[in-house]
Amino acid sequence: MVQAFVIVLRESFEAFLIVSIIVAYLQKTRRVALLPPVYWGIAASLVISAVLGWLLAQRGFDPLWEGVLGLVAVVFVATLVVQMWRHARYLKRETETKLNTLAARPSPWWAAWGVFIFTVLMVAREGIETALMLTQVHHPAFLTGAGLGLLVTMAMAWLWVKCSHLINLKLFFQVTSIFLLLFLGQILLYSFHELSEAGVLPASEAFHAATEPFAP
Repeated sequence: MVQAFVIVLRESFEAFLIVSIIVAYLQKTRRVALLPPVYWGIAASLVISAVLGWLLAQRGFDPLWEGVLGLVAVVFVATLVVQMWRHARYLKRETETKLNTLAARPSPWWAAWGVFIFTVLMVAREGIETALMLTQVHHPAFLTGAGLGLLVTMAMAWLWVKCSHLINLKLFFQVTSIFLLLFLGQILLYSFHELSEAGVLPASEAFHAATEPFAP
């Protein structure tokens, strides 16, 4: 439950910050005509994330599938966590620079499509992270944790809009990044545990028996 809570809280708030940067920049530069593509991009991202989560859930329990999916989650999420550590301070500037290039296209149609695709890529990335990690949470109350994480995200988003100085973003991302990396360590152990159950690893039976008390 706690794992699902932190995962949803971290990824949802990160997506909110990205969207707020995009919307604020378009409003500041008086390009409000490009706001509808942003909203459509958010909707498309939610659909992509939901479909991915549904597809992953439909696969069911399979040791080989669980092991491979766990390794994919570890590589994908760890890479993005490290990237956020390195580039968080430049997120606003880099996002605005890219938006300026897209919005400045001479054709309004191409500008709208560019902003739409950019929004989808930025927001769907957070949704894909969430889907990959939530499939690794095996606690029966993970839906409760995810729901609480979403509620707290909404509260933090409201605080950010009303009085952003009350939220220490650097501390928030540091703490949640440490938690995610610890969780990824658990996923890595679980992945090798499942691969050993599938007979992929050498000395699979011995490794499976040794990690049985820790993997779940």
